[in-house]
Amino acid sequence: MTYTPHTPDDVEAMLAAIGVGSVEELFADIPESVRLRRPLEVEGPMGEAEVYRFFRSLAAQNRTVHDLVHFVGAGAYEHTIPAVVQALISRGEFLTAYTPYQAEASQGNLQAIFEFQTMIAELTGLDVAQASLYDGATAAAEAMLLAARVTKRRRVLVSRALHPDVRDVLRTYAFGPDLSVDEVPIDARTGATDAAALAERLDKDVAAVFVQYPNFFGVVEPLDVLFAPVREAGALAVAVANPLALGLLAPPGALGADVVVGDAQPLGVPLSFGGPYVGYMAAREAFVRELPGRIVGETTDGEGRRGYVLTLQAREQHIRRERATSNITSNQALMALAVTITLSLLGKRGIEDLARLNAQKAHYSLQTIEARTPLRRVHTGPFFHEFLLDVGVPAKELLARMCERGFVAGYDVSRRYPEYPTHLLVAVTEVRTREEIERFAEALAQAVSGS
Repeated sequence: MTYTPHTPDDVEAMLAAIGVGSVEELFADIPESVRLRRPLEVEGPMGEAEVYRFFRSLAAQNRTVHDLVHFVGAGAYEHTIPAVVQALISRGEFLTAYTPYQAEASQGNLQAIFEFQTMIAELTGLDVAQASLYDGATAAAEAMLLAARVTKRRRVLVSRALHPDVRDVLRTYAFGPDLSVDEVPIDARTGATDAAALAERLDKDVAAVFVQYPNFFGVVEPLDVLFAPVREAGALAVAVANPLALGLLAPPGALGADVVVGDAQPLGVPLSFGGPYVGYMAAREAFVRELPGRIVGETTDGEGRRGYVLTLQAREQHIRRERATSNITSNQALMALAVTITLSLLGKRGIEDLARLNAQKAHYSLQTIEARTPLRRVHTGPFFHEFLLDVGVPAKELLARMCERGFVAGYDVSRRYPEYPTHLLVAVTEVRTREEIERFAEALAQAVSGS
């Protein structure tokens, strides 16, 4: 909020309404020993114009995707966002984070959420989807808890090619319910999850197996091969999927996935320094009552008119109390609305075309790099729009050289994968032009040679 309109008279009226004599009385329960009675050690107050000038000067120190040519992905991607998306989500009736409890006053929001759920279900090839998960990582964590409730088992297997941040969040969420999270290694040649190692680790204690699709290294995992033994073992098969890639790849539900989660950021949500984003979850109908968050259902009123309502409400604020499936609260409907508008604009043909364009530009980029530099892709598995290069020197050094040439060249995977000390993860989306890709390859050649 940029402006607080409360006058002294307003404050006095509010205090009187709640029977309190002063603002100080509101803090009476805070022990004196922990209360700060001196001024904060900060600079003095500024006028409004000075505050704006100060923060603009801070922002000017950043170099953004508008200043440098950007080849970083690793879970957050630069995509073209149609102007109509921002125009529509900025309308006043959508600018709320609160849950649309009152159906009679929330039909617009409820319909938007219903459409989001429908589109996610279609993309993933599963029966039902819900809404209002914070991001892809916490969506994965909720899927882990769902699997533990359904199977009554305590062990989870995760591919080492699953995004390292998602693996960290899974371990954090596993602590409370005393679940164990074990990793399955990667096939060093293909870059995909090692199917034999996965089969060896499966036993009657495994609640779920998590595989990313495409994985952290951009490799398209053979989900049907990986998930067949998982389901035979009685565990849930969970795919963590980039929804844009699903415009081109076979839907995980058709390849054996029981649950599909992910972050819908690639579909109309800007990078925004890491958020807010929006998670999604889809599942087979058998698990509908175990889904966290909220589900909007379509119904008819007493006069036969179509309407939308919250249904199967499993949150602790509702009637479920201690039997709630989740304590997910904040409504991510504004970000979900951006996704819904983007998918509506693209349509079935458009999302396929956009996904294919991403794949084509990434493959063209790799071909150009391999033709003009000594760099080669590390893995042999099929890839979508990211690929791993061995640059021969610590990636941090190469990134600094490329930044001087006007490029953010990729993600230094050694930060999370010590086994890849000189490797760079490069992402290419539809926003990159042929001219930028060719300049990128030439700059890489110069940076690698030290010229």
